[in-house]
Order: sequence, then structure tokens, then C-alpha cells
Amino acid sequence: MKAIIKDKPGPGLVLKDVNKAKKLGPREVLVKIRRASICGTDVHIFKWDEWSQSRINPPLIVGHEMAGEVVEVGDAVTQVKVGDFVSAETHIPCEHCVQCKTGRMHVCKNLEILGVDRSGVFTEYAVIPETVLWKFSPEIPLDFASVMEPFGNAIHTALVTDLTGKKVLITGAGPIGLMAIQVAKASGASLVISSEVDPLRIEMAKNNGADIVINPIEQDLVKSIYTISPDGVDVLLEMSGNKKALEDGLKCLTMGGIASLLGIFGGNIDLNLDSLVIMRGITIYGITGRKMFETWKIADELLKSKKVDLSKVVTHVLPFEQWEKGFELMLNKQCGKVVLNFD
Repeated sequence: MKAIIKDKPGPGLVLKDVNKAKKLGPREVLVKIRRASICGTDVHIFKWDEWSQSRINPPLIVGHEMAGEVVEVGDAVTQVKVGDFVSAETHIPCEHCVQCKTGRMHVCKNLEILGVDRSGVFTEYAVIPETVLWKFSPEIPLDFASVMEPFGNAIHTALVTDLTGKKVLITGAGPIGLMAIQVAKASGASLVISSEVDPLRIEMAKNNGADIVINPIEQDLVKSIYTISPDGVDVLLEMSGNKKALEDGLKCLTMGGIASLLGIFGGNIDLNLDSLVIMRGITIYGITGRKMFETWKIADELLKSKKVDLSKVVTHVLPFEQWEKGFELMLNKQCGKVVLNFD
């Protein structure tokens, strides 16, 4: 079968023939991949940046966002059957640690990530533990089912608090930030403001329903927010991983406001916690992954009911053979989500 592989240390990926799994473990499932989408993590691995060098052990089949069909199951599998259509939670828990035993599998202390710590889904057939498979509703198109994992990031970040009637600032309008705009609107936010510098993403933020989009290069974000809302915003959803965006976003929060942080900053950052957080009574949530499987249930319902329209986020659906074009689009930030079609 064909697979996209990080075959050796260094920039780039290659398409190679690899052997299909001959024998499944008792709780493993063989999934025929129908769709797979490219994530920022895949781009990091492609570029072979500092994080990738410290984490990835080539050779490795990459990719973790997918939708596919179950074609074979291990002897002890009970949760899915042949013919089921599934997406996958990419955080693979050990199921034995304290976190797993107390309803927090998404922060399992022995966590492995699909396509990072073990073989991924940019291939024709993937072996995936039944523990992380989600049978999505048949009303959900395959293109959208393949991005349920990052959509779950947006949901988890946004719904740390009740957004009904709240003013929300979302810093960063990448694909997950765009999804978060729609989640906030669907959840009853009274005002959704997006902060973004990229022209394409500014237009996409507007198209995804942001009430106001501010370019912080052209306007002072903090002054703009307090002009719009003299008390500031109630909730900050930080999606950019940019230190300036985080600092300004915290300044924009009303006293006693809530900050939910998903963006990855790549190292230490200096903030005045006394003035920005402690003395203003700010609550901060650190977000990683998705709640298993509370977030997946919400994602399924929002997509099934069409309360969220991911056609405004998925900008390209390409044949699997055009994967290099997909990565080029991602590297040049000329896209939203890019989905690869394996059919």
C-alpha cells in the first residue's frame, strides 16, 4: 500500500510502498482511509523543525486526522464492526494511569499521538486502537468527518465556559480559530471579535461569522476592544501562539474574565502575571486535545445539525496523489483545511 513517510531525518516527506498489517492485536482495528486532512503538526514534521527533531523517530508514517471505513477487527474488539465509518481521536491513552481512571484520558500521562509516536493515517490502510475510534453520524460528509479532530480542539477551547450572551475575542484565525468563531456563534455569544494579520485569513474570519475582525498591525487591539466594549471582553480564546497576541488578549479581558489557551508558544514567554492575571481575577485554562469523548459528541451534533458549516474552513479537497500540493498550500498559508481524498 502507499504511504506518506518521514523516511529519514531532514526536511521533506516521501510517498512509498509499505506493507499492510498482516495481524491485528486483540483490540486493534484496520481502517481503510477514505479522507485525511493535513495538520500544522504534519507541516512541522515536513519542515523538520526543532520540535520534530526532538520527537520524531524516522521512518514513520505521518498524519493523524482521518475518516475511514472499518475493514477488519481484532479478536477482542467490541465497540466497532466491519463496515462502520469512523474518525479517530489522535491522543492514544494508556487506560491505566490516574488521569485515564478519573475521566481525563486526553491528558493521560503516558499519552501517545497517532502519526507522531506511532504510525499515522496518511496511507491506504491504518491500524488504530479501538479505544480512540468514533463512529460519526452518517449525515456528516467524509470531508468534514476527517477534520473532526481539529474541530474538537475549537470546541474544547471555546466551551470551557458558557458563552451565552458573552463577548468573545479570538486571537488567531487559522483553521481552528475559524472553527471557534462558528462554535462561539452557535453557542450564543453576543459578540465575536477575531484578531488576525493575514489578509486571506481576515476574509475567512468574516466569512465564518466574526462580527468584527481587527488587524493588530493596523490597529491597536487593546484600544479597539475598549472602544467597542468599554468593559472589555468576557472570554479570550487564544489560538495564535503569539506572545503579543496573548498579552494584548489578556489586557482586553474584563475583570474576572476567562482565558482559554490553545496556541503553542514554542518556549518561555515573559508576562506580568500580577497586573495581567492575579490582580484582575482572571481564570486561565490550558487546552490540549479534546475531552474523550464529550467533545466528540458535541462535534458530531454540531455537524449533523448543520449548526456549524465546515465548508467555510475546508478550502481544498485534493486527490491523495496531490499531497505535495497540499503541503505547499499549507506551507504558504494559502488555504484553510486541506483534505486528501483516498477514494
